[in-house]
Amino acid sequence: MRVLTVTSLYPNSAQPNFAVFVENRMRRVHATGHADISVIAPTPWFPSKNKMFGAYATHAAVPKREIRHGIRIEHPRYAMIPKIGMQSQPALYYRSLRRAAMALIEETGPFDLIDAHYFYPDGVAASRLADDLGIPFTCTARGTDINQIPGLHEFGKRAVLDVARRASASITVCEALRQELIQLGADGTKVHTLRNGVDLLGFRPPNVNRDGLKVSYGVPADAPLVVSVGGLVERKGHHLTIDAVAELPGVHLLIAGSGPEQGALEARIDGLGVGDRVRLTGPLPHGDLADFYGAADISVLASSREGWANVLLESMACGTPVVATSVWGTPEVVAAPEAGLLATNRDASTIRHGIRTLLENLPDRAATRAYAEHFSWDDTIDGVISVFRQAVADHGNRRSG
Repeated sequence: MRVLTVTSLYPNSAQPNFAVFVENRMRRVHATGHADISVIAPTPWFPSKNKMFGAYATHAAVPKREIRHGIRIEHPRYAMIPKIGMQSQPALYYRSLRRAAMALIEETGPFDLIDAHYFYPDGVAASRLADDLGIPFTCTARGTDINQIPGLHEFGKRAVLDVARRASASITVCEALRQELIQLGADGTKVHTLRNGVDLLGFRPPNVNRDGLKVSYGVPADAPLVVSVGGLVERKGHHLTIDAVAELPGVHLLIAGSGPEQGALEARIDGLGVGDRVRLTGPLPHGDLADFYGAADISVLASSREGWANVLLESMACGTPVVATSVWGTPEVVAAPEAGLLATNRDASTIRHGIRTLLENLPDRAATRAYAEHFSWDDTIDGVISVFRQAVADHGNRRSG
């Protein structure tokens, strides 16, 4: 079965850490041999690669085409009007997508299925392309496409529900998102929960001395170390984690990521006078995160919303328990004492209490790793292939009828 994956959420050589969760699924589906995956990942157009333009320049640096894990990826450009172009975005995205898809089909042959990730604008554009090509499509909900966009705009809600209605099947990465999609008005019989897995080979307890790892990050070997991984944006709650650790004498905090809140977070660290034990490391290559988690005693994620937070399972796979805010799919991830603790309120005081409580009674690291091993990719990939096959079969039956 030839599958065309459509998503703006896909890593590339200019953004190697961007949305790796989509690639993690699709490269494993491709590796089974049951589906031949090609990817079209449209990228906003920008004229300059000059670093003075920040994230916009990064878009310009994305290659037009590349191969990753044996999968061909096309990155056509589309016009995106920052901040004010939300309603026009699906149409502009679709035009770019259609041109790239037709060129790809002419070169490599037709596809049996379109596999979209993120309901808006990706799913909207993918549904139109599926109609053009006369093939079925599926769409995966990842988080803010369901738990934020429908609440911001009525047209966004209508668009999301239209994608769910027209898709042969929808996939959500946690049960909480599935229930939300159904509550919005989607047909629950067409919505499947297939959570993300964790790379148990890439993320595993360190095979070197943990004290030495701490020292390599500039942390005293005997100091408790807390880490947090994620974009430097408000919804990740790094400011709350900084405030929490500021009132835990002797505890060190390292935050890995990049984003628009960097300056504000650095100012917060300086204002609290904790620069000797709280630092921003900048973004880390995905392959270096295992040692980063492995050096830590605890990993913290203070998000206001998450679909399925991969960083939590990655930390656990390295033997490091977590403290995480109890939002959306997170209670489905942190569901046992060996996994860590949930913060029932999203504030510095509750997060601080969770860190202190967990430090006083850390679970055995082997038990935390064993918990993560229940979340391999195998069942998820089997489920994805089953959804794809059923979508293609149902479409064929309807055409025959």
